Amino acid sequence: MLSISDNGPQAPCPSPFNLAAHVLAKAAANPDKTALEVMSLSGLESWSYGRLEATVRAIGTGFLNAGLKAGDIVLLRLGNTVEFPLAYLGAIAVGLVPVPTSSQLTLFEVEKIITQLSPAAVVAGKGVACPEDGAFLRLTEADLLAMHSLPPCLPPCDYDMGAPERLAYIVYTSGTSGSPRAVMHAHRAIWARQMMVDGWYGLSASDRLCHAGAFNWTYTLGTGLMDPWTIGATALIPADGVPPEQLPELMKRYKPSIFAAAPGVYRKMLKSGEAFSLPDLRHGLSAGEKLSETIREDWRAATGCEVYEAYGMSECSTFLSASPTHPAEASCLGLPQEGRTVALLGENGPVELGEQGQIAVHKSDAGLMLGYYGAEAETQARFDGDWFLTGDLGVMRDSGQIEYAGRADDIMNAGGYRVSPLEVEHALQGFTGLTGLAVTEVEVKQDVRVIACFYTSESPLDEPALEAFAERRLAAYKRPKIYRRIDELPLGPNGKIRRALLRGAA
Repeated sequence: MLSISDNGPQAPCPSPFNLAAHVLAKAAANPDKTALEVMSLSGLESWSYGRLEATVRAIGTGFLNAGLKAGDIVLLRLGNTVEFPLAYLGAIAVGLVPVPTSSQLTLFEVEKIITQLSPAAVVAGKGVACPEDGAFLRLTEADLLAMHSLPPCLPPCDYDMGAPERLAYIVYTSGTSGSPRAVMHAHRAIWARQMMVDGWYGLSASDRLCHAGAFNWTYTLGTGLMDPWTIGATALIPADGVPPEQLPELMKRYKPSIFAAAPGVYRKMLKSGEAFSLPDLRHGLSAGEKLSETIREDWRAATGCEVYEAYGMSECSTFLSASPTHPAEASCLGLPQEGRTVALLGENGPVELGEQGQIAVHKSDAGLMLGYYGAEAETQARFDGDWFLTGDLGVMRDSGQIEYAGRADDIMNAGGYRVSPLEVEHALQGFTGLTGLAVTEVEVKQDVRVIACFYTSESPLDEPALEAFAERRLAAYKRPKIYRRIDELPLGPNGKIRRALLRGAA
């Protein structure tokens, strides 16, 4: 059988449609219910659904009063503050196109984005890198706060309803080329995310979902805010400056039923080795990078709860996942969600079950991007006929579960054998004393490449013992030939290992 999973057609997105109107639809029936709690050890900042929608629509009014019009691009340069999602939804509500960006970007990087997108406006927070002037309207966080008092329910801020296929927002991704790409998403993207509610979250309106990320991270925007609000649940976000080590105490105090974070946050929370008393917590969620079995087991030991992993990307919302009703098999990501059509492709189309292929999602998926802004050739290069190519490799089992095998461009060639760095990393993770590791292929002399393992540890390790450990777990061609202790692993803004930076460090 071929590696294709067709879980039935997605329900069509209603038309006319507006992403912000969809996210805030529960506010009318539940204006007094808590939509958001911003957590700190000193207390909570709380937002009701009624206040949330009124403020979003007031900001929309403010944007229009400032002279912006539907279709204009608005670059968001805000810090880890609630103003970020408010401005994001306020722009979408009135048909503007927000571009959420990381506050960690440098001025040089921001200027490149402005050159590419020519935004009509830039919303700048204090201390966040942003040009002081340019061919755009510059709004400040103080301007946003002043908009809160504007009338939210009067024209011109009626929701801008229209075709679900029209452009709603743009996000940036590093891309496989290393050059950031502007990913365009339609209003319908939020409609596709409902398949994650059962397929990954196990989320209901009665839940309290705590996301450990910052407000201005797209993972937090989607999983931590937009999705809970869409179904009427309560979102909990740590206040700016709260370290991961404080999260167990905050969770004990504010009682989330579901917790979501990147693997790196789980790792820091578990560093103490202590058990957490979290009787209200049902399970955790993980995305952003592959979750190690060590972290999974340590979390289970510390909390008594499982972690359910999901796979997605900037170009498409998560479409492979484990869930409380469909846990992942050993070393697997999980199943394609209901309504998704997924295949593993080789050179001649879908490969046979059990064979390695590139993970691909059908072009009809409502969560799939419209394309890369101003880059039609790059957009077309990501498609193979009807399939969007993710650039990641996997193996589909007879059960339909998919095992992740790494990036297509990270695959190493060791003596003619193709080796996934993730396979090697997984085999080495249980060695005592390792606090982190990354495996990649390095060139030791011209046209001679070997597998190298870069690792972190509290103190120097017995490398001969580590080599013996690898010998017991890996075939000879898969074993690292170089072991190098480093101070820290190079990570990108989303927590993924930047292997390219390691290749010159051997």
